[in-house]
Amino acid sequence: MADNVIITKKARENMVKARAGAITLPPIEGMAFGNGGVDSSGDVMVPCNDQASLASELFRKEIKNYTFTEDTTCRYECTLTEAELAGEDISEIGLYDTNGDIVCIKNFKAKGKDSDMEMTFLLDDVF
Repeated sequence: MADNVIITKKARENMVKARAGAITLPPIEGMAFGNGGVDSSGDVMVPCNDQASLASELFRKEIKNYTFTEDTTCRYECTLTEAELAGEDISEIGLYDTNGDIVCIKNFKAKGKDSDMEMTFLLDDVF
């Protein structure tokens, strides 16, 4: 796994409990977007393994599309409309489940979001 992507501690706790039969694993519901994935120089920061939230969350949106690109990989897709996050520099995304918990975080170089364009984000959940 790349240094700029983590599976959160909460996600790992849920997975081990679900595998034991103690809980039902809550499904992925949406994608969270933020602008806290880079430092003041614009360099991508490495998320912390114990991080439970984005560094600076701006917006959440339900995921409408996903595909299984391999037997052990699910690709989630989320498109921001022209109006959503217009004028923001997005540098972090996270998957959240139906409990509202962030289960995966990915940081990347800031992407400017203009008001006259849609922007689609893809995030692979790989096992």
